Amino acid sequence: MATSRLSTRLTSLLLMERRISPLPSKLHQCRRKASSYTGMEELSEDVDPISSLSIPGPTEQMVDSFDPVLRSKNRKRRLPSSRYQFRPPKYYRGPLHPYQPPPPSDPSSRLFVPGPFSLPRLQQTYTSTLAPDLLTLLYKHHPPGTLPGPASERLRRWEGPSPYFKNRPLRAPRGAPSLNLLRRPITFRNVPTLEKITVHSFVKGARSDSGLLHAAGMAVQAITNVRCTVHKARQSIVNFNLRKGDATAVACELRGEDMWCFLAKVVDMVMPRIKEFKGVSGGSGDNSGNLAFGFGPEIVGTFPEIEINYDAYPSKMIPGISILICTTATNDKEARLLLSSLGVPFFGKHVN
Repeated sequence: MATSRLSTRLTSLLLMERRISPLPSKLHQCRRKASSYTGMEELSEDVDPISSLSIPGPTEQMVDSFDPVLRSKNRKRRLPSSRYQFRPPKYYRGPLHPYQPPPPSDPSSRLFVPGPFSLPRLQQTYTSTLAPDLLTLLYKHHPPGTLPGPASERLRRWEGPSPYFKNRPLRAPRGAPSLNLLRRPITFRNVPTLEKITVHSFVKGARSDSGLLHAAGMAVQAITNVRCTVHKARQSIVNFNLRKGDATAVACELRGEDMWCFLAKVVDMVMPRIKEFKGVSGGSGDNSGNLAFGFGPEIVGTFPEIEINYDAYPSKMIPGISILICTTATNDKEARLLLSSLGVPFFGKHVN
């Protein structure tokens, strides 16, 4: 028994000496660099010392002879067109159709829109600062397990002794021809934000002088960076000397980067230069989270794109514009709070 214990102690001491023994001097001196290290054989025999970096590149003769266009022309049998030139279907035929279009983020999609190429300052401020603040102001906590209170009737009943009121459809709310949008509790998923901005310009004398419509389109396109679309009259109005089908207005729709840049330009460069500017009217909403205001020709001339090229526009042909800001809010109070945080001033009685 004693001899067996002694042999086990000796073996353990020998193993400890092997672990503590210093490494060879060659391994201390070598530097492990992918380009100059050649000591793989010393470390392990299983590591392959041959690297892809040591393989020489193509010769000059191979580079000069490489011509993919000539190679495709000399090909006797042409490749199928759908192999490399994918074209998505023009119409969406449902989720069960075997030929599905690519997602809009795919460059081969028909709905692909390149960008964004930059992050506007106003959008960055909203994402980093304003969105958390709006969530704090609009959040209403409901403890878990609590049931929502009784909801008020959205439509009015027909009350009275008349026999015609029985089984009659409910009436619209008082003072409004349509129902208001349902308000969902504000969480981090549905913080109010901008959806789109529509810039519209109605030209009165476009029927008699088409140059006014062209000048208005040039001005709106310059300040919005979006190509305008021409709108025609839907019906004839004798008092306005307007006939159905006449081109009367230009408009453009801003989304994404152009939307944020345009609103930042209006708030930081145009509104501060208006003399005695009170702000946007507090009752300018449509009770669904959309607010509108307008600028006259004198104010449109203060946009930097028009002011720097003021001589390029004919005299007295710069139009006035109407700006409609659509938000994801469901009422005017939240939309006004969003625009106030973005820098748009309001005055007067706030109509919610």
